[in-house]
Parts: sequence; structure tokens; C-alpha cells
Amino acid sequence: MLRYEVHPGQSDTLRLARSTAPVPGPGQVLVGIQAVSLNYRDLLVSRNTYFSPIPAGRVPCSDGAGRVIAVGAGVTGLAVGDRVASLFFPGWQGGAPTPAAVGEALGAELDGVLAECFLSHERGLIRIPDEITLAEAATLPCAGLTAWHALFEAGSLTPGQTVVLQGTGGVSIFALQLAKAAGARVIITSSSDAKLERARSLGADACINYRTQPEWDKEVLRLTGGHGADVVVEVGGPGTLERSLNCVAVGGRIAYVGVLTGLAGQASPVMLIPRLSTINGIFVGSRAMFERLLAALVAHKIRPVIDQEFAFDQAPAALARMESAAHFGKLVLRVG
Repeated sequence: MLRYEVHPGQSDTLRLARSTAPVPGPGQVLVGIQAVSLNYRDLLVSRNTYFSPIPAGRVPCSDGAGRVIAVGAGVTGLAVGDRVASLFFPGWQGGAPTPAAVGEALGAELDGVLAECFLSHERGLIRIPDEITLAEAATLPCAGLTAWHALFEAGSLTPGQTVVLQGTGGVSIFALQLAKAAGARVIITSSSDAKLERARSLGADACINYRTQPEWDKEVLRLTGGHGADVVVEVGGPGTLERSLNCVAVGGRIAYVGVLTGLAGQASPVMLIPRLSTINGIFVGSRAMFERLLAALVAHKIRPVIDQEFAFDQAPAALARMESAAHFGKLVLRVG
């Protein structure tokens, strides 16, 4: 089989390699991968600038979907032919996170799915409803589940509340679709008027171009009559977190998701005190959360937004598009 490997320190960090397809042992399942979606994290892994060092030969990417092609002894929940997606944290099945549950994730601590075949314990896979295509399913394990966790698991979004979203990448577009299905008001930011128009077509109630309105936090306050945002999905970090703190409502919360603007910052948590607001760290989610996300997608007929699809051998080009931030929604690699 063919698979991609990360080789830190080499000129060609991401390499296409050939290896023998694994044979599933007890409790294991072999999946023929048909689609893989990219996250910003995969760009960090491919450059070895992720939070933890990446060992040479690691297979990147956490988000894949395909069909079961073989099962090992003792597997009871899945059968050959089943349509499945990967779990970002195979060990986090439900309940509160523990160090063990979130200590190993696909594509960094564990081999990921950017390969023609993927071997997993059956607990690391989830069956996909017929209403969702495999390309769409591949967008869910990280971005889709992160958006769901941010809106409905860390706190329960209710109709009429205001959500602020940053940019038009995978997490933000999923959050837009899910928030509108829940009856919330959505304000979204972008540097592109064209992307903002696309967001408006998906239901965004107000759009802010942060190039022409760099003090977008003040615009959020104006748009909400001084109330602020009940929920801010913070995907940036330094530079954006400060503004999120400025515009979160009294009693509101910031779902801290990403590090698109880096790791260092100057935001002061003292700003939370007068607003009695909170910051929730969001790191994807559990199998139980994933099951609730899938049910919501089917119930509301939500289709993930795929910006562009690439062939398997175009992984470097797909990562380059990710880096350019030109995409709207998700980038998908067709494998099988």
C-alpha cells in the first residue's frame, strides 16, 4: 500500500512511501481509506512545529473515512463493508477527558490516516450514517466535532443567543451551520468579502471584514446593542483572543479552539472578571460527542462544506492551499 510519512529535518518533509498492508489482530479493523480531510494541525505536523516532536516515519492526518476491508478476532461492532470514520482520540470514548484518553491522537502521537489502508482498534472507528458521504464523513473527526463540542458540549447553545465566529475555515463553517440549525444568531469575520457573502448564503446574520474593520470587537458590540457575544469560537489566539475578551457578553463564554495566529500572546484573563465570563479549552471531543454530532447532522440535513478535492498524490498541493488560507470550509484528499 501507499502512505505518506513525515520526516522532520529533511528537505522533503512529507514523503510518499510504499509499505506492506497490515493484517488486523485481535480487536483490530483494517479500513480501506477513501477520503482524508486536512486540518491546520496537519500543516504543523508536516513541518514538525506541532506541540510535541513528530517521530520520523509518522503517518500524518487524523481525519479519514472509508470501508472496513478486514476484521480481526473478537471484533463485534464492525463488519467488512461498513462505512466508518476515524476518531481523533481513540481512547476518549465518553465522559470527562483524562490524561490517558487525550494523551494519544492520530497523526501525531499515533500514525494517522493519510494512507491507502488504516489499521485501528475497533473502538477508534465510528460507523457513518447512510445520509453522509465518505468525503463528507472525512471532514468530521476534528473540525466538525470541535465545532459541536464548542457550541453544545462545553456549554449548551440556546435559540436566540449570539455566536461570533472567526474566519471561514473548517471549524468556523461547521459552527455556522450548527449554530443556525439551533436557532442562534451568527456574526462571522473574514478578510474576504467574497467569503463573507458565501457565509451569508449559509445563514450568517452579520458579516465583518476585519481588514476594513480591524476593531471587529467594537462592531460586535454595536451589532448586539452593547450586549456582546454569548459564545465566541476563538480559532486564532494572539491578537484575536484580546478582541474576543472585549466583546464577550456578561455571563458569556469563549470556546478556545485554535492557534492560527501563533502561541504567544498578551491577553489578560482579568478581563473575564467584570463580565463573569469563562474560557473553555476545546480539544476535539469524544466518541459520545461524535455520535451526538452525527445525529444532529442527519436530523437537520446539514451537509459539510468542501472547498476543494485533491487526488491522493496531490497532498503537498492540498497542504499549500491550507497554508494560503484561501479555502472556505474543508479540503479533502480522495484516496480510494
